[in-house]
Amino acid sequence: MDLGYLRAHPDQLPVFLKHQRIRTTPVTGGSICDTERLTLDDGSDLFAKSLADPPEGLFASEAAGLHWLRQGCPDIAPEVIAVTDHMLVLPWLEPGEPTREAAVTLGGHLAQLHASGAESFGAPWPGYISTLPLDNTQAPGPWPSWFAERRLLPYLRRSVDNGALDRTDAALVEAVVARIDRLAGPGEPMSRLHGDLWPGNVLWGADHAWLVDPAAHGGHRETDLAMLQLFGGVPYLEEIIAGYQEQWPLTDGWRERVPLHQLHLLLVHTAMFGGGYRSAVLAATRRL
Repeated sequence: MDLGYLRAHPDQLPVFLKHQRIRTTPVTGGSICDTERLTLDDGSDLFAKSLADPPEGLFASEAAGLHWLRQGCPDIAPEVIAVTDHMLVLPWLEPGEPTREAAVTLGGHLAQLHASGAESFGAPWPGYISTLPLDNTQAPGPWPSWFAERRLLPYLRRSVDNGALDRTDAALVEAVVARIDRLAGPGEPMSRLHGDLWPGNVLWGADHAWLVDPAAHGGHRETDLAMLQLFGGVPYLEEIIAGYQEQWPLTDGWRERVPLHQLHLLLVHTAMFGGGYRSAVLAATRRL
């Protein structure tokens, strides 16, 4: 199997892997999926992520998101080489070190991506964030109510149901939801978002930074920028912001709105991983 054949016949990938017709090398870094390097007969190296029993449509959703992001900015997300029910295959991207120059470039690419726009909030494919369902029901807005109904409340309910948050905690989040129209700031155009842009989903390559593992959808551009600041923050954050501002200046007060946009991903973490992220959820709600 060479790269051209794989592009034309992705359905044959499981057969070739089963019969060891493709050289595979395990790689580290996958927290949910199994990850490996594939080497084809023509010497092409690829990256594959897989799950033995994934939720239905998980990899098709990620592939659709990557394709959509590349339409907005070709240099921001890797090409999808092949997708099956159990596996997603991308080019092998040689890792590099974060630099100020790469960070400024990433900021410009992110602004280009956001400015390419979306036809609605949400997306025309079923969504996932990690392995959790992500409600991509499309709507014209307004953004605050869409964000509350599709990105906050579903994961709040899951977090209460699994015991990560109690009813008092939930009341604090519900108080934010009740005030979300005032907290959201001025209206913004619909933006094309990565949607899960915590620092671990920024892959610093040899030439520039790439965004991987998206939960892509139409949303508010400040959401991606807020997520970059979670869990220790991305390297050279201020350089990324500077590169972004040069292309598309942010609206006054955006830094004060960061906790609102972070709340979605923090609730996803309490929904998936439990009470270890409770303090982060409560810190964001109290800031709001």
